[in-house]
Amino acid sequence: MHFVETDDARLRMALASIRTDIDDAFEQLLPMPDDTRAPLVEAMRHAAIGGGKRVRPLLLVATATMLGVSREAAVLAGAAVESIHVYSLIHDDLPCMDDDDMRRGKPTVHKAYDEATAVLAGDALHALAFEILTFEGVSTDPFIQAELTRCLALASGMGGMAGGQAMDMAAESATYDLHTITRLQQLKTGALLTASVEMGAILARVPPDARSHLINYARDIGLAFQIADDLLDHEGDEDKAGKALRKDDSQGKQTFVSLMGAEAARSQAEALVEQACGHLAQYGEKAGILCDLARYIVERDR
Repeated sequence: MHFVETDDARLRMALASIRTDIDDAFEQLLPMPDDTRAPLVEAMRHAAIGGGKRVRPLLLVATATMLGVSREAAVLAGAAVESIHVYSLIHDDLPCMDDDDMRRGKPTVHKAYDEATAVLAGDALHALAFEILTFEGVSTDPFIQAELTRCLALASGMGGMAGGQAMDMAAESATYDLHTITRLQQLKTGALLTASVEMGAILARVPPDARSHLINYARDIGLAFQIADDLLDHEGDEDKAGKALRKDDSQGKQTFVSLMGAEAARSQAEALVEQACGHLAQYGEKAGILCDLARYIVERDR
């Protein structure tokens, strides 16, 4: 089967554009108040503006654009997904969770401010995500707004990201096999990646029974993303990653690398990427960015 050729320049441009667009969106969404809420909003801006790969917004925007949706609407919806992602990072970094000092190459929110402000910043970004999805700039159709909201909520809660994080925390005192690790990562990492793609399809009014190939693409890259993350934690460069690495080993957690070995894990990630691109074959060159992004996921150094 012939897949779309990787275009590094095309992907670099797409990543640069989405970073600019999402930063601009947060600049507009998070104006500084002239009262004592200022430290809260400063903390939200510290976490949300600058840094980050913006993979989730790019997945949403690339899917929506491929399906004929305006970039403006897709970027706003992408900012909603990124709000959820950023809130989760703020909370994950807290001492009661992963206890990290650096994120995206700068101090974590509880280090730059304080723990209470970090909790509130995460809470406020969580709320902001769903507020954004009610904006007319995303859609004037209340049914589309509702479906977007439901999709993102399901991916964020106990049946998605939060549930996966709970399983990950329990992993420090439990022994997980490969099947359980796969399920954990499908929830913790994969759910929000899948929602990003599905929300692009929702914006394009693709009915649920016609989204399976897009969802299969997203699930494959979600698993590849986590395998690549485990490889990065195992053998990456902390300066490039902008965060502490090799924490999984020190905490005794089972990962794809510890269970499969680095080479087998890398081969599995590469196979998942090729399989993911195969799901998009019907779109030809229109799926170029999505296939570029799938390959970037397993080749990244941060």
